[in-house]
Amino acid sequence: MASVGLYPGSFDPPTSGHVDMFRAALKVVDRLVVAIGVHPGKTPLFSFEERVALIRELAEGIDGAASRIDVIAFDGLTIDAARDCGASVMIRGLRDGTDLDYEMQLAGMNGAMAPAIQTVFLPATPATRHITATLVRQVAKMGGDVSAFVPTSVARKLTQKFSS
Repeated sequence: MASVGLYPGSFDPPTSGHVDMFRAALKVVDRLVVAIGVHPGKTPLFSFEERVALIRELAEGIDGAASRIDVIAFDGLTIDAARDCGASVMIRGLRDGTDLDYEMQLAGMNGAMAPAIQTVFLPATPATRHITATLVRQVAKMGGDVSAFVPTSVARKLTQKFSS
């Protein structure tokens, strides 16, 4: 039976850190489900469809990943999305100690609600540890160069978004 991992987030926009997590997660699971959180009360920069297209494009650039990565939307509890897609593993990226403290709390709650789903923490690479989608959006909105923080296709889309 193939192992399935769920990697949840907003991916608004997908960053180089996310791409690193895709690569790392695919070393742990056979199939990775990238779960985009869709919240009716929030207005993302990129639509769900745009984020799906960007993630699929980025998966194409990772050897053998395109056929092993699925993209879904979820609007409820992350642990329910994991159950719904048959995940046995929840993938969580860690940038620093602050992330660890918060993620440990989530892992505890998720473990209590769904003991069969194991949370796996993957460390961010030193090259991407400082990158957050929020900061990328802020820099791009103010006309800054985000090419060091996101793949080329994402940088191009950010430029288009903020030049119109």
